[in-house]
Amino acid sequence: MIGFALPLAFVLLPLPLLVRLLPPRGAGGQVERLPPAIADAAGAAATRGLDRPGLLLAALWLALVCALAQPQRLIEVPDRTASGRDIVLALDLSGSMAIEDFSLDGETASRLDAVKRVAARFVAARSGDRIGLVIFADRAYVAAPLTWDLTAVARAIDSAEIGLTGRSTAISDGLGLALKRVLAGPARSRVIVLLSDGRDTAARLDPTDVARLAADNGVRVHTIALGPEDLEERPAARDAVDFATLRAIAETSGGETWRVRDMADLEAMAAELDRLEPNPSGRPPLIEDRPLWPWPAALALALGLAVAWRRA
Repeated sequence: MIGFALPLAFVLLPLPLLVRLLPPRGAGGQVERLPPAIADAAGAAATRGLDRPGLLLAALWLALVCALAQPQRLIEVPDRTASGRDIVLALDLSGSMAIEDFSLDGETASRLDAVKRVAARFVAARSGDRIGLVIFADRAYVAAPLTWDLTAVARAIDSAEIGLTGRSTAISDGLGLALKRVLAGPARSRVIVLLSDGRDTAARLDPTDVARLAADNGVRVHTIALGPEDLEERPAARDAVDFATLRAIAETSGGETWRVRDMADLEAMAAELDRLEPNPSGRPPLIEDRPLWPWPAALALALGLAVAWRRA
């Protein structure tokens, strides 16, 4: 779409005719004269009719007015401005994440593979957010610092393997390290997404105490409980997820919690998380202008040189 930044400039188009209608004498009785070049450019179209020199001067004036109006091309571009939000994913890499009780594309897959698929897609769509990744098992490590380089975070998720940090489940350590990282940034909005399929088997601190600290600092913690069995229902189950603790972490910090038993739950969770933490790439497009005034300005220059050559 073509528009003009200063459309009022077109009121100058009839100026050559108006110049010809001005009184020839000033109030003091002396003749007022315009500089010869300006007088010729302004009055040529009116005095010479449609002869070739008059057409050149009329075209010159039209090109000058058009350049002054600043034509521009208006185009829609995605809004990729920073959202001012930091999100840290805290991913459980304990041994139970290797259990194959999910289905991907019709094939049996481990919990970790299912999480990788959804997490990588979630990260790829967060243009405008800074994303980081913390992995934990026996201990917690920063796999990707908070960054706008979403490709790097997606690679870190894809390369996460069970056994890198042990095989236990230190939820409090993972949550604590994620909180430390997210608090170090200047973002206005801070979020932690905690994904785990077990109970805290390497506790050095109560996870809800960490969640309370997060709440005190304005950090929301969303928790995702992975796996078909719940510790409340099957307390003797070796790989049951401690849904009660994960729910308490989310409620304490003002976040949400999801119970994920299969791939459909995981997909629904990702969509709901996008709703709670609006995706910057889903914003309405921005309208950008690309200036076009150099084209009529160049035409005016060429016409001016043509007029000067004819008079030489």
